[in-house]
Amino acid sequence: DTATPGSQITANRSLPCTRTRFKWQRLGNRGTPGTTSDWGIGKQPVEGGAATMRMKDPSLRQDLSLRQDPDLRQELALLARGRDLVLPSRFKRRLKALQQAQQGHAGKAEIIKPVSSESIPKFYFPQGRPKANFNIDALISRIEKIFSQFPNERATIEDMGKVAKACECPLYWKAPLFISARGNKTGFVSMHTFIAMFRKMLQTCHDDASRFVHLLAKPGCSYLEQEDFIPFLQDVVNSHVSLAFLKEASDFHSRYITTNVALLEEEEDVNQLTEYFSYEHFYVIYCKFWELDTDHDLYINQHDLARHNDQAVSCKMIERIFSGTTNRNKRARKEGRMSYADFVWFLISEEDKKSTTSIEYWFRCMDLDGDGVLSMYELEYFYQEQCRKLENMAIEPLPFKDCLCQMLDLVNPQTPGKITLGDLKRCKLSYVFFNTFFNVEKYLEHEQKDPFFALRRAHNQHMSDWERYAAEEYEIMVAEEGASERYGHRCLLMMTDPRKRSNGEH
Repeated sequence: DTATPGSQITANRSLPCTRTRFKWQRLGNRGTPGTTSDWGIGKQPVEGGAATMRMKDPSLRQDLSLRQDPDLRQELALLARGRDLVLPSRFKRRLKALQQAQQGHAGKAEIIKPVSSESIPKFYFPQGRPKANFNIDALISRIEKIFSQFPNERATIEDMGKVAKACECPLYWKAPLFISARGNKTGFVSMHTFIAMFRKMLQTCHDDASRFVHLLAKPGCSYLEQEDFIPFLQDVVNSHVSLAFLKEASDFHSRYITTNVALLEEEEDVNQLTEYFSYEHFYVIYCKFWELDTDHDLYINQHDLARHNDQAVSCKMIERIFSGTTNRNKRARKEGRMSYADFVWFLISEEDKKSTTSIEYWFRCMDLDGDGVLSMYELEYFYQEQCRKLENMAIEPLPFKDCLCQMLDLVNPQTPGKITLGDLKRCKLSYVFFNTFFNVEKYLEHEQKDPFFALRRAHNQHMSDWERYAAEEYEIMVAEEGASERYGHRCLLMMTDPRKRSNGEH
């Protein structure tokens, strides 16, 4: 049937006795009946048939899906609801044109080749970047040559130093290499067993860091825990020349290992290492702990820690420490005690408040609600006890508001009125900030210091506050030892120093 303006079109269904009437809405101005410019479906008029259909803007990327076409969406919705209709020839041409355009668009998309993954080089090497010219066979040959010097080609723990050098590993890797080859079970390691273990490690671990973790970590673990370092450091205690006096004092081994984290291989005297824990540093820490640990069970309680340095640290801060803020030993924390390992970090953080670790330590203690910000309430909470201590010393304390203004000017936080951990790390005088709120003695020392104090300290910039403290305390202990020997008394240094035992002094 031919559609005329204003007429009705009757659509015959495939089923008999069923009629559905639809009215075609005329679009645009009156024109010649039956032309495409005069009739349309939906909101937009059709501007041509299949031969003349063109897109107005080729730069626009339109989705040619039939379900998203605005001219066909309404008719498709009617068909989905079960309503049938006879499509006029113009509508059929429109449908055919869209199908052809969609096929042409799909053909163009097939021409575009995907980007090859080979164009992006590998940049993530969790086990180290493999070396291009690394000759494993040459390294294995050197190891075989070393093993041939041992009886039956078997190496003991005493021989592993030469093996470690042949493996191009640090000297004190000898114990981890020996244990990884299961030499600790038989007392020796054969050449074939060691080479098989070492070759497998070289194939998977390509740098020193990954190899060190592989040797010390538990099987299947990619990380190290504190107990993983014990065999490594125990070998240092047993074999280092400057620690020979510790061999007979086995009760000091675990405490020395707990205190020390690393020793350098090339240094003949570990006491010359200021960037690491020397024996003197360990001894100062242990003597300080021994004075507080009255029952000598290697644990102290809150009352014991409060006696440190004549109760210099405020009681509120001691309570925060024992609340579990910084203690790592979960069992001791539940029992309200502090282990020797936790005391090590407390003492170093207390005597050197300039280090990053110390700033993080004390910030966690002062952040009562754990929101990452030191509020005015939290600062006043700690400052109240400082005021009471100053009043007991007949010193008039500074009002909190004035003190707060000074500290805000000192720290200069990025957000006014809120001091964060980052603010304290950027501040060069963070130790003054902390001492103001929980260490009254160091606070007064800073307020009453000699004007030439900074000049004298400038000559010892190579030493940290902790190194300076340890050196001064050790000199005091040596002086006390000399006085005790003259008067026939037995001081703490003589009772605990294994060097006195090795020399036969009692």
